[in-house]
Amino acid sequence: MSGPHPTPYTPHPTPYTPHPSHAMTKLIICIPCYNEEATLGLTLQELPRQLPGIDKIEWLVVDDGSRDRTVEVAKACKVDYIVSFPTNQGLAKAFMAAIETALKAGADIIVNTDADNQYCAADIPKLIQPILLGEAEIVIGERPISQIEHFSPVKKILQKLGSWVVRIASNTNIPDAPSGFRAFSRSAAMQFNVFNQYTYTLETIIQAGQKGMAITSVPIRTNGYLRPSRLVKSIPVYIQRSIFTIFRIFMTYKPLRFFMILGSIPFSVGFGLGVRWLIYFLLGTERTRIPSLILAAILMLMGFQLWILGLVADLMAVNRKLLEEIQLRTRRAELDGTGGRGGQGDRGTEGQF
Repeated sequence: MSGPHPTPYTPHPTPYTPHPSHAMTKLIICIPCYNEEATLGLTLQELPRQLPGIDKIEWLVVDDGSRDRTVEVAKACKVDYIVSFPTNQGLAKAFMAAIETALKAGADIIVNTDADNQYCAADIPKLIQPILLGEAEIVIGERPISQIEHFSPVKKILQKLGSWVVRIASNTNIPDAPSGFRAFSRSAAMQFNVFNQYTYTLETIIQAGQKGMAITSVPIRTNGYLRPSRLVKSIPVYIQRSIFTIFRIFMTYKPLRFFMILGSIPFSVGFGLGVRWLIYFLLGTERTRIPSLILAAILMLMGFQLWILGLVADLMAVNRKLLEEIQLRTRRAELDGTGGRGGQGDRGTEGQF
């Protein structure tokens, strides 16, 4: 039996209604961890166990192959769910494991935060409020990036550049796309598919925009600096990965525009060389300038081939959307249509993914 369809988004504030088979509203706070023994305890101490509008709050930690006492700290702090990877899989896979586990555990709202206590847990009520009011399905915490002292000028610029690219690709207006402090409704979480192995932050926003999900942002506070970023090991590596991520985002979600722009560069140069050759030819110069004509033909052919590739990629994107719709229906049937809510996942135990 297929699960019920999510309530369509309406711009008018309406109270959040949990799934009919789940009488209460459950919030699960997820924390991906990799060697976070030193900071996880402090982060967990700041998390709430009670909030207005929420009947039950649970914590979920994803141990991404940690080699320290991260799991022991989580157990000592009475974390409700612990998912363990035998080896480090990366932030994106840890995030998706958290989403899948939270959905199986019956979460109506999912909050994701970092284990380094970067984000102020006291802002969680502000983060989930638009979801409770029915104003949004995804809420991104907007950090005061320009005021964060330990961010280098290059990193601040790249953060803003990444957010600008995401706004173009997703048709959204999220000022801080790389922020990991965010909240999702159950319906939104079911629709995520992260292909990038480096990070999930940019891709999930673009998917939300492409699928027409209601997404907004709220200003949040950040805590003091406790440790260096695990994603930014060095500025050159961060720049390289950011550029690669941005290009891959455009190729995946805006293939026609990406290849049209890319193909226009050699085509325009080739066309200019062709016009130049034609002018010389009409003027009757003695030199034939055949090499220029050959180069013009090659460049124009390259541009044309990139345009064709864009058309093919755009058609493949349509097929991807159909597969995502099938996957969504399957997830709803498994999680909501067959008593999957709240009955799966081991409380306080470790699961192997």
